[in-house]
Amino acid sequence: MAPLNRNKGLYVPALPTLWPHMLGGSSATPEFLPFNHPRAHWFYFARNALWTAVRALGLEGKEVLLPAYHHGVEVEALVDAGMIPRFYRVGPRWEVDLEDVARRITPQTRVLYLEHYAGFAGPALELKRLAEAHGIMMWEDCALSLLAADGGLPVGATGDLAIFCLYKTLPVPNGGALVVNGERDYALPPGPPPGWASTASHLASSLLQNLELRAGRVGGALRSMVRLMGRGASGAMGAKRVATGTRHFSRADARLGISQTTLRIASGIDLADVVERRRRNYFLLLGQLRELSPPLHAQLAPGSCPLFYPLVVDDKAAVLKSLWAQGIEAIDFWRDFHPACPASEFPDVARLRRSVVEIPCHQDLDPERMQQISAVVKEAVFSANSRRAHG
Repeated sequence: MAPLNRNKGLYVPALPTLWPHMLGGSSATPEFLPFNHPRAHWFYFARNALWTAVRALGLEGKEVLLPAYHHGVEVEALVDAGMIPRFYRVGPRWEVDLEDVARRITPQTRVLYLEHYAGFAGPALELKRLAEAHGIMMWEDCALSLLAADGGLPVGATGDLAIFCLYKTLPVPNGGALVVNGERDYALPPGPPPGWASTASHLASSLLQNLELRAGRVGGALRSMVRLMGRGASGAMGAKRVATGTRHFSRADARLGISQTTLRIASGIDLADVVERRRRNYFLLLGQLRELSPPLHAQLAPGSCPLFYPLVVDDKAAVLKSLWAQGIEAIDFWRDFHPACPASEFPDVARLRRSVVEIPCHQDLDPERMQQISAVVKEAVFSANSRRAHG
């Protein structure tokens, strides 16, 4: 991501930030998956959960049928664990082509893999029925859809297995989960937690982002100063920081577990309020931006918990550059295919990869900040379109 321009004092982080009072946590168990699941296993990354599941189930050398619209790190984890990936079609509005899925199932297929995109539920029940008809498993990837539901059915409650990522939706330093549905469970010993220095580094970074979010230019200056001092101290101590938000799977970190700090922070957050705030912010952006760019989701179905607002643009690079310059941490969403996926077979997915930008709508942002974001996004898109028209 390009450096942000702080000249106007606007700062909108891509992910929610840690407020100091959250460090106290709670002893309560949140009433959302995966926290309340009796067979939840905890990891540092969601990708670690995938890798572990393949090994535990002895699926090396077996085929997994995945969506052509994928991040890539989940495919890397499955391949590193020994599975053979095959891919099915996803349409221009993130819809799974169920007929294409059915056509691509072969006697070698052992797992149907569903991804719930950005807090919007995919067709879990339909894929589960299809998997059962063929005597194979269905797995749900809920990494981008923590707290989401399809009406009253939580995402992750239908598949034989489901994986979750915590730190994309909540201000926690790390965390992934694997839940095992049905009566059977697997012996998955917990991995070692990350070192204290790594967890402390993530916590400090999130607290500083929160400071800049609230205090503007002053907070940004303090954040820059503390980060500079922190890098020097970490280097002197030789502390290893296990980065989150990385694009690739690392076997060196595959067995790493979750930090207890993550679970403590999550236990003290009002998760229902998180869902409500994200839905409100998505609606605000939808009302302001739907005439600017056709929305991928013109309606917000009951249970959806938007991770971000997916903005479809013609010149992604120009729009991103403009947003970064104005202090908005927009993200280039899923630009690249995994090398195993034949891109030429999936033109709808290729267009999505060229055009979708993540616009933040997380729980830290109030209606006034959402209005600012809308105005900056409009300016960025108009400018990019004007340059294309006159270029």
